[in-house]
Amino acid sequence: MSKRRIFLLASVVVVALGVAVGAYAYWTSGGSGTGTATADTTSSITVHQTSSVTGLYPGGTAATLSGNFDNPNTSAVKISSITAAVSSVSNGTSDGAKPACTASDFSIGGSVGTTTVASGTGVGSWSGLTIQLLNTAANQDNCKGATANISYTANP
Repeated sequence: MSKRRIFLLASVVVVALGVAVGAYAYWTSGGSGTGTATADTTSSITVHQTSSVTGLYPGGTAATLSGNFDNPNTSAVKISSITAAVSSVSNGTSDGAKPACTASDFSIGGSVGTTTVASGTGVGSWSGLTIQLLNTAANQDNCKGATANISYTANP
């Protein structure tokens, strides 16, 4: 190989290496920046009773309450418990000579612990609460045919 060819080849290699190093240096660099992330908020879970309770009588056995949930959120939500209370009583006998049937004639018992509720309608399940018609010292004839309306709360 002649000196001229070697010189040309060496020149081409040096130029190619220079371009490669220049390109590498041009396309790589360090830097810094900032960003943000925002936590989502949740919508309320709706607790449904799916069990049907009938046949309560004063001092009788407590009946089991159970149900499911509506979770309008886009992801699962964890709740720590479900609480319930008799909020009102309707449709009882109406004998003015006897005491009215009230929420205090009923008792909610049991507990529902921590549960994770998937996103969706009618999802998951809960059980563990009971309702009982108490046997009080007062006449409870006005509780015949009464409906105990129960309010449920899903606690965070």
